[in-house]
Amino acid sequence: MNQEIKTSENSNGVFLPAFCGIRAVFTIVIVAQLLAFVLTLVAATTELEFWNKLALVSLLVQWIALSSASLLCLLHPVLSRYNNVVVASISYFLLLLVTLVISELAYWLILYEMEYSIYAGAGHIGFIVQNMAVSAVVSAVVLRYFYMQYQWRQQIKTEALARFHELQARIRPHFLFNSLNTIISLIRVQPDQAEEAVQDLADLFRVSLGDQDGRISLAREMEIVRHYLHIESLRLGDRLQVEWAIDKLPMELMVPPLLLQPLVENAVYHGIEPMLEVGTIQISGEQQEGMIRIVIENPVDASASPVSRGHQIAIDNIKQRLMICYGGVARLTAECSEGVFKVLLEIPVVDK
Repeated sequence: MNQEIKTSENSNGVFLPAFCGIRAVFTIVIVAQLLAFVLTLVAATTELEFWNKLALVSLLVQWIALSSASLLCLLHPVLSRYNNVVVASISYFLLLLVTLVISELAYWLILYEMEYSIYAGAGHIGFIVQNMAVSAVVSAVVLRYFYMQYQWRQQIKTEALARFHELQARIRPHFLFNSLNTIISLIRVQPDQAEEAVQDLADLFRVSLGDQDGRISLAREMEIVRHYLHIESLRLGDRLQVEWAIDKLPMELMVPPLLLQPLVENAVYHGIEPMLEVGTIQISGEQQEGMIRIVIENPVDASASPVSRGHQIAIDNIKQRLMICYGGVARLTAECSEGVFKVLLEIPVVDK
């Protein structure tokens, strides 16, 4: 999803990774050195020759590998506009071209002056041909590996998207049925408020069903919560009080829909409704160090179970959706202490 869950090839970019990061460069250096070691083992006949050739082969292979990575890094934004067949063809051609250029430079600037041959009995043409042959095989294997990794990631994303929709489908009917039950309870005794609740429910679903790409803004999610709380306030009256402290939250942040409403619904049904006196739900949030922290607190009966089954169903559902959307970065924790049930939701602030 960061970061939205997408299934189309274009939305997921090309199969080639970006070679600009430190980790990518470090991996390239290690793999290139291993390749140089193998090539030297094949060509060397004595221990002294092995170390001499290893130094030269390592220099050559590292030049080719790092130059290729730099070129692909620079061209990555351009390559991302094309499909994977075109990207693979262009990348393969560029890798061979870099090998040819570096091999020519290495031969005329170093090996020719030293009158030294890395490959036994190979002159200028033989040196170039053997380098190109090795590059052709290694480049094909590397590109194939990246494409297989890409296909694996695509499969994981597709399965995650299906799972996400399944979890989302479980939340929506539960939400609808509870809201309808609230409206039904108002029809006989307060028909005017029931009509108002129906209008709120229509507005609420217009907002919650308006997301087309799997994400809605945090402002819209808060609007869903406000609509829901207004519906419940028609039923519970003054017994339901809400305190808001969310001014420090980035309302433009895109989040999965119905992320907060089930938690607030739990606060109403398992916290406020069983109480005879007035109960207050506190909703607060802030942004710290690249994360937003949203806290929902509600009073509970001291004799009640710390985490009821109703609480746990919604919490487990949201935890699974967070794992699909954010991996292990987002967190949802719940605790009950001194008559207060507290839920803490932590979400990374990612690019829109």
